[in-house]
Amino acid sequence: MAGDASGLRVIVVMGVAGAGKTLVGSTLARALGWAFYDADDFHSPANVAKMHRGIGLTDADRAPWLASLRDMIERVIRDGRHAVLACSALKESYRRTLTPDDAPTGTVRFVYLDVPADVLRYRLEHRPRHFAPPELLSSQLATLERPRDATCVDGTLPPEEIVRVVRSELSV
Repeated sequence: MAGDASGLRVIVVMGVAGAGKTLVGSTLARALGWAFYDADDFHSPANVAKMHRGIGLTDADRAPWLASLRDMIERVIRDGRHAVLACSALKESYRRTLTPDDAPTGTVRFVYLDVPADVLRYRLEHRPRHFAPPELLSSQLATLERPRDATCVDGTLPPEEIVRVVRSELSV
């Protein structure tokens, strides 16, 4: 397992649909020897159905989902483990919700995959078997509040290069 001299326990790989969160997050987790969680797996069937129809989620839709993700993050920290979470975390308020109140500074860090809208649309149009259709992109981009306190990485780079940048930036 990679070192955690900084107290880092959870890395949240964030961005809009099609940014590459799952691929980059799972690649990063493997490189670090950490557990990997995909926030998509925590959505309720109702949320998945809504997104599948191309309807963006509201804050009320997201609240129970964010709470379950926060619970998972709290367990990882409490148990002294490490994890990478792929999660849209589009708004600052969502990112605050994901970070437990009693977590020491630096325990949860965010990595933002910055990808141009045309690349995101192309990826969504060509990705098989996923519940987020290209029609969701505009609502995701409208909801996104670009993070000020995240490590920002060019999400068009190859996943291995993104992992190299993240490991260097976060010293893991």
